[in-house]
Amino acid sequence: MTATDPLANLATLIRCPSVTPAEGGALGALEDMLRPLGFKVDRVTASEEGTPDIENLYARLGTEGPHLMFAGHTDVVPVGDAAAWTHGPFSAEIADGEMYGRGAVDMKGGIACFIAAIARHVENHGAPAGSVSFLITGDEEGPAINGTTKLLDWASSRGERWDACLVGEPTNPDRLGDMIKIGRRGSLSGTITVHGVQGHAAYPHLADSPVRGILTLAQALMDPPFDAGTENFQPSNLEVTSIDVGNPATNVIPAKASARFNIRFNDSWEADSLKAEIIARLDRAAADSTLRPDRPPVRYDLVWSERPSQVFLTRNNALIASLSGAVETVTGRAPKLSTTGGTSDARFIKDFCPVVEFGLVGQTMHMVDERVAVADLETLTRIYENFIRRWFDHAAD
Repeated sequence: MTATDPLANLATLIRCPSVTPAEGGALGALEDMLRPLGFKVDRVTASEEGTPDIENLYARLGTEGPHLMFAGHTDVVPVGDAAAWTHGPFSAEIADGEMYGRGAVDMKGGIACFIAAIARHVENHGAPAGSVSFLITGDEEGPAINGTTKLLDWASSRGERWDACLVGEPTNPDRLGDMIKIGRRGSLSGTITVHGVQGHAAYPHLADSPVRGILTLAQALMDPPFDAGTENFQPSNLEVTSIDVGNPATNVIPAKASARFNIRFNDSWEADSLKAEIIARLDRAAADSTLRPDRPPVRYDLVWSERPSQVFLTRNNALIASLSGAVETVTGRAPKLSTTGGTSDARFIKDFCPVVEFGLVGQTMHMVDERVAVADLETLTRIYENFIRRWFDHAAD
């Protein structure tokens, strides 16, 4: 089997049921594609107490610099109701010019295309004048603990150094060529708990309802806005994602109420400065309010979620220009350079080398009937192939 065909590559990967944390045969399939091209392949299993073991893959072609990394993940989200799919979620069936399957766009399709691109480069021009590596995790859709971070540390500890990275996430909203991600907003989450006194709803003077307090504190987090946005980023935005009291009874005032929140923040902030602003807002709101008249101020606890994601912006001209030029050459469209959307594993890679993201159209990712246009697979492969040539030409200058 030749790896130059992105459609065949993707069909093989889709047929591997690699729902996080299962490897599902996907990394074995990648190994079978990469070894014949001359890649040295390592399979790395990472562990941490309280989390599932994760199988990852690192492969490198070449031993010298410059060194270009392609990063991605073979794990996929659950299929949901398999009976609701028009075609089997792991069937890789083609209908009306589209291939169906979980992971078709997020993001086995991007991996399939980059493998096809480097295979064509090797077939037509030989190995690049430097090195190309694949850093592939099985934990991007899960806790992201035993995946990219552990694999980067493992590779770095063995002397691996990278000059640039392309992450193959589905970045395009409508058409191939729409958008390159050159950065991401930060992400910070936490849980507030307000403490009251449980009691009978008919005797409120004997109780303190924490629901009153949690609503006040939640409102203080959402208003006023944190900022108006910056040159490269949209305004920071905080969402209260749940308010819970764990109370099934309608005639009982609960003892406590909790609210979870997440804020996506721009480069006006760092995680520590943002934490300080959030605490200041909560302290002011708590001091200025009570659960009932003539009662003490609201008492609350705040617990931060682990590992906030820091905001970052890539300014590496050789990387951005090489990818933008490749996209425009193949599609005729100048891609928008964007920092919108959620987080990705690029947030970990940025600490090791400049990183950008570009892949397929993401309209059906995580949905029933996830699918990709067959024509887009060939187009993306041509973009990646053009990018590889351009980047190594830039790096040689």
